[in-house]
Amino acid sequence: MNQLIKILEGIGSTLQLLVRSASYLPSLPRQFGRFVEQCYLIGYTTLPIVAILSFFIGSVLALQAGYSMQNFGAKQLIGALVGLSMARELGPVMVAILLAGRVGSAIAAELASMKVYQEIDALVTMNIPPARMLVMPRLVAVLVMVPVLAIIANLVGWFGGAIICSSTSFIGIEPTTYFATMRQNMEFKDVLNGLIKAEIFGFFVVLVCCNIGLNTRGGPREIGAAVTRAVVVSLILILVLDYFVTKALM
Repeated sequence: MNQLIKILEGIGSTLQLLVRSASYLPSLPRQFGRFVEQCYLIGYTTLPIVAILSFFIGSVLALQAGYSMQNFGAKQLIGALVGLSMARELGPVMVAILLAGRVGSAIAAELASMKVYQEIDALVTMNIPPARMLVMPRLVAVLVMVPVLAIIANLVGWFGGAIICSSTSFIGIEPTTYFATMRQNMEFKDVLNGLIKAEIFGFFVVLVCCNIGLNTRGGPREIGAAVTRAVVVSLILILVLDYFVTKALM
């Protein structure tokens, strides 16, 4: 019962933070420097690991598909399988998990430290709303940068699959055939649905991590606990949202 109450309190405080942050959107031009900084931290610094993981995910997917589908004489469909899997599911989920582990944990640690060492209280005393200064620029930045990361993840994953298909002897599919099959079996809607999922995942990951950081109580030990809680809650939230968003977009 106590655990359920804590969950409901967390949901309520997260929604309150969302409403407060949205009310400060008109002040975004005055926070433009912070917005650009967050775009750099969320997008540019996360890009290399997104590209590396996407390449190997696409490669492994093509390798496994080629090994399995050659028994059914359906190797020519590997391009469609890799394309749809990356665009609709693996790309958005992978980007969201990386955001939770890399960006979300950093946000939770920073805000929890500011809360524990009373920097948040100092902002409130100076009549500077934390939601306007610390949360709103991050939420806008993640909405701008996550689609870029998801598109790059898709492209790199597709090319990783093409390289494996053309360089592996038992698959032996040329890149032209690989991409032709992908184009024939994919629609723009497939890519768009994946981008929508990535936007939703990334937005709620940042929102939850901000809320957990701002609601940290206690001493320095609680900073580590807040980071752990933020990452765990974000990962669970990604998987729960994945089910409902996928069902809504079908």
